[in-house]
Amino acid sequence: MMKRLLAAALALTASLAQAVEVRYMLWDSDQQPAYRQCAGRFEQQHPGITIKFQQAGWADYWTALSTGFIAGTAPDVFVNHLAKFPELMKNGQLLDLAPLLKRDPVDPQAFMPGLFSIWGRNGGQYGLPKDWDMVALAVNLDMAEQASVTREELASMTWNPVDGGSFERIARRLSRDRAGRSAADPAFDRRRVRVYGFQTPGPGGALGQTEWSHFAASTGFTLQDAPWSPRLHYDDPRLASTIAYIASLPAKGVSAPFELTRSLGSAAMFIAGKAAMVPEGSWMIANFARNARFRHAWVPLPIGPNGRRASMMNGLGDSIWSGSKVKEQAWQWVRFMATPECQRLVAEAGVTYPALRGLAEVAVQAQARRGIDAAAFLTMSRERNFPMPIADHGAEIYDWVGTAIESVLIGKVDAATALRTVDARVQRLLQP
Repeated sequence: MMKRLLAAALALTASLAQAVEVRYMLWDSDQQPAYRQCAGRFEQQHPGITIKFQQAGWADYWTALSTGFIAGTAPDVFVNHLAKFPELMKNGQLLDLAPLLKRDPVDPQAFMPGLFSIWGRNGGQYGLPKDWDMVALAVNLDMAEQASVTREELASMTWNPVDGGSFERIARRLSRDRAGRSAADPAFDRRRVRVYGFQTPGPGGALGQTEWSHFAASTGFTLQDAPWSPRLHYDDPRLASTIAYIASLPAKGVSAPFELTRSLGSAAMFIAGKAAMVPEGSWMIANFARNARFRHAWVPLPIGPNGRRASMMNGLGDSIWSGSKVKEQAWQWVRFMATPECQRLVAEAGVTYPALRGLAEVAVQAQARRGIDAAAFLTMSRERNFPMPIADHGAEIYDWVGTAIESVLIGKVDAATALRTVDARVQRLLQP
């Protein structure tokens, strides 16, 4: 009997000694509960592996990762962003998953179009798709009702860079000065605005994901012909006309001056009731639902001059740190997060749209059950979608282009000149 007990104790000690902890880091606290559910399922199926969560807000996330890489304490698995991917890959911080995928195949076609391939380069694969996001317009429905703007009008807006189309006409109706007059009223005082009908988030760096990319793409503009292409078309006149149009709105009293936006932020202005419409990504659905104290809804972006709506489709990925001491267990966790079992749990939480085909509809239904009207993102996913541009030297390009567009927004230089100048600089950087 004593021998059997001793043997059992030794076996238990051995199993505990072999238990492995995989550290997983993400920035979105709203997504953490769903992924903890996934981790519970995973740990049941892999009793020797424990998932330890780490979370830091976006502003601190990348600093924490960089510090971890240098100190050798980075998480084994972390949520990766396409804007950061090229630099991390270049610096050797990402494990190439291609050999693991040969052994444990994952069907690239199971994901939304383009989400798998964009995490690869030169035969390597540096992340598995996690989710996707899209841009739509958040609208204060109380303000819309007061201005007699109907949901039908909001859902069928058109836009062009010459006169703004019905989009600008609606933005004028939604704008209010301190006397309560709309910008459609000749007596409107644009120097004393109480509510802006539309607020762009700002310069948008090199990407303009929520700021200008959707407007520009609806004119037929394409920033990058293919991922990793060394030619970025910042000198295209259609982009210049788009930026010039956005820069013209504050003088009409329809948008706040850039200096005010820079200090407050468009999302905060929307929540505070200072802006009636803002373009935002699907990652803001939970935030607005939690913090906006008024009726609001998401509506599709306006139809542009080319007859279509457009939105950048960004997709996050799960990557493994190349310095992880538990790469095999980390891979099992990354692979599990890309399975229907985990991604359905995420979809049912209604916080984000999982990367696997067909699960966005599940997420929208979950949001509807909580009183959130976000079907506009599904509408946008069927329109002209284009990937986030991805290129070497992303950090420099982001800063350069953002500074150029900011100079236009503050009236320092015209859009065509600023963009031609920065385009030439970017070309010199990217050409072999």
